[in-house]
Amino acid sequence: MATIFTKIIKGEIPSDIVYRDEQVTAFRDIHPQAPTHVLIVPNKEIATVNDVTPEDEQLVGHMFTVARLIAEKEGVAESGYRLLVNCNRDANQEVFHLHMHLFGGRPLGPMLARR
Repeated sequence: MATIFTKIIKGEIPSDIVYRDEQVTAFRDIHPQAPTHVLIVPNKEIATVNDVTPEDEQLVGHMFTVARLIAEKEGVAESGYRLLVNCNRDANQEVFHLHMHLFGGRPLGPMLARR
């Protein structure tokens, strides 16, 4: 069954696409957690990080290259940005299609709450 991200990639659901090529699609999150919040998604359906194979190494590396380009375009490269990939339920992965969040545009604070 196709994920919501697959439907966005195919153009079946409207979105604010900021980057697209043959390997990845990047679009603004509909519930942004920072002034800049972009999702970078492989066009190939990969459910989680646990499903990445050696054949996907170039694709996953490309996601980071695209993140750099988007950060520059969005004007957050110099001030700083965060890349986040969640894997499975305990990490709060909501859509089971591998994706990278790019957050920026304000100080983001610590990664996790200190206990």
